[in-house]
Amino acid sequence: MIARICGRLEQVSDAAVLIDTGGGLWHEALIPACDVERLTRRTGQEVILHTIHYLEGDPSHGQVIPRLVGFTCEEDREFFRAFTTVKGIGIRKALRALARPVTEIAAAIQAKDAKFLIALPEIGRRTAEQVIAELHGKVEQFAGEPAPVTSPELPEPGAEAVAVLVQLGERRADAAALVQRALTVAPDLTTPEAILQQAYRLKAGGS
Repeated sequence: MIARICGRLEQVSDAAVLIDTGGGLWHEALIPACDVERLTRRTGQEVILHTIHYLEGDPSHGQVIPRLVGFTCEEDREFFRAFTTVKGIGIRKALRALARPVTEIAAAIQAKDAKFLIALPEIGRRTAEQVIAELHGKVEQFAGEPAPVTSPELPEPGAEAVAVLVQLGERRADAAALVQRALTVAPDLTTPEAILQQAYRLKAGGS
């Protein structure tokens, strides 16, 4: 099973990305709607995607295609696994439905906010009620504030630096705090790369 891929992000569409992993291998991965804009800004850069490997099609007719679904962090992947256990929500439908950050959707489920869920693509009233009935109380760990990439407290380069740290395994809250510290120490930093260098120095105990 393919659980993670790393490589140069070559192309982003409204439903998938194409990643050059080296050695002549290019992997296509389906992505949630909420990650399209974020990943588009990272075209040409190295990315890490936490993946789900599944078979799409009808095995009884010999029409099966292997697919990858990619997420920018492990938390989003695990929420997706839970989300697709709901009756009537398959892989493709779930990817289109996740048009808002996972933190917001999980918070809406915990709050039993059917109105929020109905506003998502592919989710009607009956499906929203089904999601709440099956997942309420089970997705609390995914709920929280929207991802720092959209946070107004951080400038765009800082938000990009947070996204990179998350992909490298940092928790969102820790990554945001580290970037905020870096910008406080060196407010003149204007690129994600420079911010990351300062953040790593701080993490290592430097200044």
